[in-house]
Parts: sequence; C-alpha cells; structure tokens
Amino acid sequence: MATADDSFDQYEEEESGEPQSEVAITSGTGGRKRLFSKELRCMMYGFGDDQNPYTESVDLLEDLVIEFITQMTQRAMEVGRSGRVQVEDVLYLVRKDKRKYARVHDLLNMNEELKKARKAFDEVKYAGV
Repeated sequence: MATADDSFDQYEEEESGEPQSEVAITSGTGGRKRLFSKELRCMMYGFGDDQNPYTESVDLLEDLVIEFITQMTQRAMEVGRSGRVQVEDVLYLVRKDKRKYARVHDLLNMNEELKKARKAFDEVKYAGV
C-alpha cells in the first residue's frame, strides 16, 4: 500500500535525480526531533482545539513553523550584514505587516523590561550580601 510519504519520496527522487536520505524526508517523530510539539499542543488547545490534538496536526503545524522560521532567517541574512541576523533585519522584513510588526515591537519592549527587572533584582540581591 502506497502512503503519502512514498509519493513524496518519489517526487524528491524525480526532482533531484537521486534518492534523498530517509532522515531528511521522513515527517513524523521518527525522522527528526520535534522541537515545539509541547508548546504547539498548548497553543492549539488555547485556540480552541482538543486538549490532546492529533499528532499529525501538531507535526504539520511544526513543519510550517520551522519552514517560516527558516525562510525569515534566510531573508534576514540577505537583507542585513552577511552572516548575521539582527533585530533590525527582522523588523525590516515585517514592517508592512502591522500585526507582525506590533507583536515584534511588543516582544522587544517586554524583553527590555525583563532585562531591567533582572538587573534591579541582581543589584538588590548582591547589595544585601
């Protein structure tokens, strides 16, 4: 019985002329380590999905997230200094998407506030010693 992975394997072989390694093309938990499964499950539940969403749904969503991160990183490397990705490069890429720009801006502001709070906490902690 042919599966979707089999047809994908065939497509990869036709496109490049040589078979791809099993690890590179296998989707699911057997092929590579899933990095965001736990967080994605929680997010899916928070946005109205079942408390235990299908593993296939989580894997698909993770593939999309990793693809988005990879593309944004590659584009950011093309925009800014070669070999480095800086915050300004990401801001430049999302500047026309108001929602993404606002979210990035909020996260950067929160990061600065957390740095200040940690610094103040450390100063109080070491001043009392």
